[in-house]
Amino acid sequence: MRIFSAIRPTGEIHIGNYLGSIKEWLFLQDKNECYFCIADLHAITTPYNPKTLRKNILSLASTYLALGIDSLFIQSEVKEHTELAWLINTIVPVSLLQRMTQFKDKSKEHKEYINAGLLNYPVLMAADILLYKSEKVPVGQDQKQHIEFTRDIALKFNKQFGETFVLPEILVSKNQAKIMSLKDPTKKMSKTGDPKACIFLKDKEEEIIKKIMGAKTDTEKIIKFDAEHKKGISNLLSIYSAFSDKAIALIEKEYKDKSYAEFKKDLGELLVLKLRDFKKKYNEYLNHPDYVLDVLDKGKKRAQEKASLTIKEVRKKMGLD
Repeated sequence: MRIFSAIRPTGEIHIGNYLGSIKEWLFLQDKNECYFCIADLHAITTPYNPKTLRKNILSLASTYLALGIDSLFIQSEVKEHTELAWLINTIVPVSLLQRMTQFKDKSKEHKEYINAGLLNYPVLMAADILLYKSEKVPVGQDQKQHIEFTRDIALKFNKQFGETFVLPEILVSKNQAKIMSLKDPTKKMSKTGDPKACIFLKDKEEEIIKKIMGAKTDTEKIIKFDAEHKKGISNLLSIYSAFSDKAIALIEKEYKDKSYAEFKKDLGELLVLKLRDFKKKYNEYLNHPDYVLDVLDKGKKRAQEKASLTIKEVRKKMGLD
């Protein structure tokens, strides 16, 4: 199975990102043909600092390598991404782009930064996926509209120019953990929100303990999973289960007669222990940028080999070659 996924080099990676997507990548890369990229072209559609972008890219690459991802490439270094985006732009109705939720949301969030790139974000995203004739795309439900958009564009292209693209499908993991904010467990953990509500992979050990101890729970003082009525403790149980590989029912049994404070203390210590090895590996990669760049270069060559074949086919069918 051919799989594509990407992440923007913006903000720090938190445990929600790891459990929600990166951990899934680790399973996928062993048995599938995977193309994982750092989406720097998407990153520049919203406000960013050009002086730190490259540094952020290398930091993100080091993070992924430390977590066990073995092949990565930088989106902008495979020129076929932008070429295919331009080519399929010619068959995308502007009205369709204006209806996309992300454009509406980002336009409200960054009123001073509404640009054509933001409007065309879904086209580039579609090109990313279609370029590798991806069969599955591991994304959350919040990205469902983008995958539907990509399928629509693929269908339109195939009808107009002949069978070319695979119709990608969302890959939903049965084991994917949905991690919520520590301060407001009705919302997803976010790297752009309150830093106290989010545990970053590179947080100091004392910060991790403090954040877990300050996590919102409830007044019932019973450690049990109830996603509707006990969102806070249920979120912490999900985190504990994901990092310990223990079933939630077993954790509930272990803490049946214990306090929230005891449970939080143990969870904090578990996270400190589990993230310690990652931080050691991350620093090793970060201190050896030549190695990281070499991995990215190999990933680029591998991606370009597949991408160039697709572009050649597309250009021929569109009458450009």
